[in-house]
Amino acid sequence: MNRSGKVYMKNSYCGTVSETDHGYVFQYDSDYLKSEKAEAVSLTLPLTEKTYESKTLFAFFDGLIPEGWLLDLAEKNWKINYKDRMGLLLTCCKDCIGAVSVVKNEEL
Repeated sequence: MNRSGKVYMKNSYCGTVSETDHGYVFQYDSDYLKSEKAEAVSLTLPLTEKTYESKTLFAFFDGLIPEGWLLDLAEKNWKINYKDRMGLLLTCCKDCIGAVSVVKNEEL
């Protein structure tokens, strides 16, 4: 099951994070890269046209996922296993504290 989410920086669409059969992919949107307001979502994911790939969920995105009692709440309410990092990211990170948010891409 491949899942993806639209990534927003200060409410501006900036790219997509996806789960693939081989791991994870993050890519900035080409229009966002041309924008004067373009800024990297993280120091570890600088602005570039290249696609970032990783076997595990990128540390920056994993860091957006709640911890402790809030993670317990997410597990119980949405029945998501704490090991399902992409599922937690797409479910819990629509309205994060900070500049970055991730909104689940709806399946067509």
